[in-house]
Amino acid sequence: MYFDSLLNWLSQNGSLVGNATLETLYMVVVSGVVGFIVGTPLGVVLHTTKKGGLLENVKLNKVLGAIVNIGRSVPFIVLMVAIIPVTKLLVGTFIGTSAAIVPLTIGAIPFIARLIEGALIEVPTGLVEAAQSMGATPMQIITKVLLPEALPTIINSITITLVTLVSYSAMAGTVGGGGLGDVAIRYGFYRYDIAVMTVTIVLLIIIVQIVQSVGDAIVRKVDHR
Repeated sequence: MYFDSLLNWLSQNGSLVGNATLETLYMVVVSGVVGFIVGTPLGVVLHTTKKGGLLENVKLNKVLGAIVNIGRSVPFIVLMVAIIPVTKLLVGTFIGTSAAIVPLTIGAIPFIARLIEGALIEVPTGLVEAAQSMGATPMQIITKVLLPEALPTIINSITITLVTLVSYSAMAGTVGGGGLGDVAIRYGFYRYDIAVMTVTIVLLIIIVQIVQSVGDAIVRKVDHR
């Protein structure tokens, strides 16, 4: 009986689920790309400006570190509501898939920055010292030593971030953000339809598994240690 109702719902609402899945992927990919464009340099700055770093600047490091920590400490659902004025200013509305990308991106940036910082910390200091002894500039050390050596960990960080954004995008559906979370709330929770909830959960799990599998495969390919 349950599977019959599930198949019946899918036959009637296949396009709804398909569109919702595409919306979820759209939110995750765009916010992930923009988040890494901003978060990666921020993570590099956090690493290089710390005490003993390539570009030591303790005051700047403390200020940026405090901002990043504040950003990471705010629950995503609270962040979505708190920055509604910013979302409306940038997108023109705070409802819909495009609007959800704004808080998703803002929530991802400090998370990414700390992951990148952690990845760079794992690079052996001996490699940096060797590059410095050969006269390499800080920028050359960053682009030719730190980032290439940390690449496997950075890719793993990208995977972790994308998986996190999938769950964040589902939460965005609770306030009209679109995607599979929106379908789960409107058609599943409000109508007490277990079939809808099952479909959305399975699809979210599949997306996460694909992202994780692809990320792991890329890490294995680029990791020559």
